[in-house]
Amino acid sequence: MKISKKMISNILFYGLIIFILTPYGRPKFLQAVSYVKSLIITPSAKNVADRTPISTMDLALKGMVNAKDINLKDLKGKVVFLNYWATWCPPCRAEMPSIQQLYNDYKDKIAFVFITNDPKEKVVQFYQDKKHNFPTYQLASNPAPEISTRSLPTTFIIDKNGRIVTKEVGASNWNSTGYRKMFDALLAE
Repeated sequence: MKISKKMISNILFYGLIIFILTPYGRPKFLQAVSYVKSLIITPSAKNVADRTPISTMDLALKGMVNAKDINLKDLKGKVVFLNYWATWCPPCRAEMPSIQQLYNDYKDKIAFVFITNDPKEKVVQFYQDKKHNFPTYQLASNPAPEISTRSLPTTFIIDKNGRIVTKEVGASNWNSTGYRKMFDALLAE
């Protein structure tokens, strides 16, 4: 039996679909997509006048893993990386390695806030398995509408004055050169 080019392309196409649907393949595929996205889209901080002010920074957060109870309003004066995620969310899992690299370099400069509804035991196990150490919280009050979401993952970058610089829905390569330049510019403001 002679194998045609069409048969080879069909095998490759269906093989890719099966790979994407597997528990191992989907996060790898999403990581690749977020990497390509970071090459195409160069993030930058919005002009100060274009940033969305948050109506209230009063958001109580219960420290869950690597964190004590805080209120978001106490972080005013700092650049904030606010990320909603879950252990069961494939795009969340896909972006975590790039966030860990960013966190390793910026944890003393930027306030990282990871919010999840997952049980503490599940988060602790996930962090141990994946070697992550993010400060993680559960909501203890309702967020302002500007920083509320139902999509996972969603990340808000908030400037030192409590204004939204950017909102990213879906997985991103947070350790890209573009994002690092954006964070450096925000820290210099």
